[in-house]
Amino acid sequence: MPGIVIVGAQWGDEGKGKATDLIGSRMDYVARFNGGNNAGHTVVVGDQTYALHLLPSGIIHPRLTPVIGNGVVIDPEALLSEIDGLQARGVDCSKLKISEAAHIIAPFHRRLDKVSERFLGSHKIGTTGRGIGPAYVDKVNRVGIRVHDLFNAAHLRNKVEASLHQKNLMLEKIYDLPPVDIDQTVDELLKAAERLKPYVANTSLLLNEALDAGKSVLFEGGQATMLDVDHGTYPFVTSSNCTSGGACTGTGVGPAKIDRVIGVAKAYVTRVGQGPFPTELENESGEWLRKHGHEFGVTTGRPRRCGWFDALVSRYATQVNGLTDIVLTKLDVLTGLESIPVCVAYDVTMADGSTARVDHMPTDQAEFTSAKPVYQEFPGWSEDIQGARSFDEFPAKAKDYVHRLEDLSGCRISAIGSGAGRGQIVSLRSLVD
Repeated sequence: MPGIVIVGAQWGDEGKGKATDLIGSRMDYVARFNGGNNAGHTVVVGDQTYALHLLPSGIIHPRLTPVIGNGVVIDPEALLSEIDGLQARGVDCSKLKISEAAHIIAPFHRRLDKVSERFLGSHKIGTTGRGIGPAYVDKVNRVGIRVHDLFNAAHLRNKVEASLHQKNLMLEKIYDLPPVDIDQTVDELLKAAERLKPYVANTSLLLNEALDAGKSVLFEGGQATMLDVDHGTYPFVTSSNCTSGGACTGTGVGPAKIDRVIGVAKAYVTRVGQGPFPTELENESGEWLRKHGHEFGVTTGRPRRCGWFDALVSRYATQVNGLTDIVLTKLDVLTGLESIPVCVAYDVTMADGSTARVDHMPTDQAEFTSAKPVYQEFPGWSEDIQGARSFDEFPAKAKDYVHRLEDLSGCRISAIGSGAGRGQIVSLRSLVD
């Protein structure tokens, strides 16, 4: 049985939760491998909508074992609140496993996130203020607090003191703010530890043993390719590796056990936060997409920036992730448009001031920021596709649009979202076999 990775192929909010939910019914484990509660997945089951943040989307399936891997940063308060909310709605979370090596987002990480973002002024990144970045900074600086640290009070206090030594000086001397109380912080973390302990496990061992025994594992990423700290639109990125390689480092499973990499992409593009976005539509077309696509953040509620499909971004995602398949979502949103533009190239300003036309993602961020989209127009369709159960039932122009996106992306499109509901997805080929 396979190890399958699902990643966002744009800037996030592509519908990874829907894709994970579709595939999850045939898997044994689903493992989240990066990010924190700055991510959000929406899963619609019947008339019920579930907004998930830290928990893997597959938790809705009772047969699955959901896993939070070591690459995730965990806010205990947020996680326990999410568990309580799901259990109150009848979703069993007792099978959840949390990596003992995952890092903790402490209350002071949230505080620092908001303070530092505010002081950046016009250079702000557009973070959610949930402490994800500062927690990853501590991880890299080797002063982070890991889940297993929560179960030894003396050890935990030493870790908190080490983490706050420099931060409290910075809060007092640079930001003119009161220091973080160490005792209060330790007490809050110890209180959360009591409830988290039943879920904690050596998840790397768990997942490897499962794969070796012929079980199937779905590796679910938060955020998306263009927000990857190494391969995204730096510095307007998240603090972790959202690309497929992060599935290995974020769970402790080697790459030889990954059989398939599925990218999820909208039939158009959205982005939240700051940063360059070549196809962004700051006009009536952008408002139309936002309204018809219900483009507001699951986690933040922020209106998403909207734009036409960007083939250069899609090809880049295929390249850096090694995509084997694409799940194309929200195709139904485009119904009713007479013509649909697709970005097929950029005109960029080079360092010497000249303009060049490129058909690939510039790695120079100054060039990418200057990029102007070059569009090719495709005919739209008026027929409602939400009731379609096979690709043959799509109108000809919708099928032509899908085939063209497939050619431009350099990767086969294996499933298409035709509506928000759980069953509104059309499979062109199996994503599991």
